[in-house]
Amino acid sequence: MLDLIIVGGGPIGIACAIEAEKHQLSYVILEKGTIANSLYNYPLYMRFFSTAERLEIDKIPFITTAPKPGRQDALEYYQGITRQRQLNIRLYEEVLMIQKNGNEFSVTTSKTGYIAKQVIIATGFYDIPNLMNVEGENLPKVHHYYTEPYPYAQQKVVVVGSSNSSVDAALEIYRKGGDVTMIIRGSEIGNRVKYWVKPDIENRIAEGSIKAYFNSEITEITTSDVLFKTKSEIHQIENDFVLALTGYLPDFQFLKNAGIILEGEAEVPLHNPETMETNVKGLYLAGVVCGGRNTHLWFIENSRIHAKKIIEHITNP
Repeated sequence: MLDLIIVGGGPIGIACAIEAEKHQLSYVILEKGTIANSLYNYPLYMRFFSTAERLEIDKIPFITTAPKPGRQDALEYYQGITRQRQLNIRLYEEVLMIQKNGNEFSVTTSKTGYIAKQVIIATGFYDIPNLMNVEGENLPKVHHYYTEPYPYAQQKVVVVGSSNSSVDAALEIYRKGGDVTMIIRGSEIGNRVKYWVKPDIENRIAEGSIKAYFNSEITEITTSDVLFKTKSEIHQIENDFVLALTGYLPDFQFLKNAGIILEGEAEVPLHNPETMETNVKGLYLAGVVCGGRNTHLWFIENSRIHAKKIIEHITNP
């Protein structure tokens, strides 16, 4: 029997494994993709809001020449830690179910099963798109993830939202020759957009290089058009692709199946913020999954501390 199973091999899962090793706990990280799988699926040219030192794990230097590290820098860093520390991680092994049996947990994966005294869920929230729930959302032209601008050159592209991902996509596609229209539910570009990018998108909108409709939402998508409404009228525009970058959600059903109570409209998993233990004794949460639908609350920078809290509670209950 293992002391600990860590579900998720991202930065916070890695941090939990390092803390477990410090306290000589037997553990395994179970990751359904590659190391730092969510980061791997980020846009190719994405840059973090934070500087490198705020993304560091266990004071291991994150060395980069760029003022703001990018996706590839982060993958090199977190995968490098895993190699250098020889962390016990099983890749491409998805956790299907967590069951509490007395004082131990049975964890079933896509490959085998494990028994452990405690479990940490550090799965993030990048796997399930926050759907618009409109007709035509399942068409092949609709994408909920964005990788790079080149497929959208000389195409009429609707970008939904005004988050960092939406703004980055709109600017990159515009600069590769795409005809970009932004459909934005709010009245302005989001306040959380990176401060060095916000003036760029606002200026492109002001000059008309990128069209933007505020206080708007899509009502229907067809093979050739997009219909959306503003406060006063319905619009219909020609369209080749829709990038519905409306955010992502934790796997709530997975959490509920493990016995975790979800609270309120935001479906925040019930947990003690001092220990990160859920209502299921011995089952902990770490990282962005703690926020439920409030996915803006937790980042690598402010959730690294979860690892220490959890391991301290396990070793000093």
